[in-house]
Amino acid sequence: MRKTKYIYVTFLIFFLSKASAQTSALSVADSLYALGNYAAAINEYAKVGDKKSNLQIARAYNAIGNYDKSIAQYTVVLDKNPKFDLARFELGKLLLKTKNFKPAMEMFNVLVSSEQENPEYYYYLGRTYESVKEADKANKAFKTAVAMDSTHLRSLYALGKYYVGQEIKDSALVYIDQGLRFYGNDVAMINLKALAFFNNGQFQPAFPHFERLLELGEEKPFVYEKLAYCYFRNWEPEKALETYHKLTSFPDKLAVAYAGLGEVYFKEKALDSAQYYIKKSIEERMISFPKEYASLGRIARLKGQTKKSIDYYVKAWEENKENYYNYYQVCVLADQYYKDSKTRLNYYEKLLEMYPDLVPWLKERVRNRITEIKEEIHFGSN
Repeated sequence: MRKTKYIYVTFLIFFLSKASAQTSALSVADSLYALGNYAAAINEYAKVGDKKSNLQIARAYNAIGNYDKSIAQYTVVLDKNPKFDLARFELGKLLLKTKNFKPAMEMFNVLVSSEQENPEYYYYLGRTYESVKEADKANKAFKTAVAMDSTHLRSLYALGKYYVGQEIKDSALVYIDQGLRFYGNDVAMINLKALAFFNNGQFQPAFPHFERLLELGEEKPFVYEKLAYCYFRNWEPEKALETYHKLTSFPDKLAVAYAGLGEVYFKEKALDSAQYYIKKSIEERMISFPKEYASLGRIARLKGQTKKSIDYYVKAWEENKENYYNYYQVCVLADQYYKDSKTRLNYYEKLLEMYPDLVPWLKERVRNRITEIKEEIHFGSN
């Protein structure tokens, strides 16, 4: 009896001693992990070897960026504990992050099939479908997340972003407004709402939301650019000019800002200022600028500088020869400028030669003018 009692006490002491050692090792490992000393933490967790410590090893490898080892460790944990949803969820997110979309999808599908109604599972499933360009399945998952939690902001944003991208304004606003009711100062949602109107050509309802972004500190070039354009299209030239001038403080947006200033001044009939800023826009660009040359052509034409206008339209056409309309403008201006009928005829004939598939109304107009000029030549030679 005494011998049995001795063995029991010895075993108990050994067990408690081992448990105490594990607790101590786990405490040390947790402390190292909290301080960001992940390599040392991994060594300490390995001494413990239980479910929690193995999960922490996977997390530590993830934290130091060794994703392959992290994935391998998560897999080991799940092999031993297949119902460990937390490990499966973290592994799914890591697989998504590392673009292992098929295995990530498998993880999230297992999670959504469980009895837990967790909108996060559906959100990440949606993100995975989104990554493989399966928009319908992605949106279905996001909508399920929203059905579970009407304030699930990231799912609402994902849906709003999709419909803004598709230029389906009304559907976009359903989800955007739902998100803004929950968090009215969310800059991502406000930006989406502004774009929903902007992309639909509704510049008046768009600009207050771009203004709101600036109030919230989002002083970014795309906000100034779109707000300036909204002011311009809403016939508020002073605000448009002020905003385009602010856009010039961003070096990589100088060309856009100058082009915008030129457009506003042109609309306001300030032709010299329009010409100045459009030229500055061209100077800033390192690529093609057919639109700017065409604008300079219009300005020169309004100033009665026909030859200069022809030269600008020729440059616009040379920058983008797919745009036949710029060459048509060259024809019209040449028709006004040159007295020699054969020279004028040559321009129109060259237009039809280069662009046999002109839109019908323009082709008819050109053919009629060719007929008129040929009659001038015929009767002039008699």
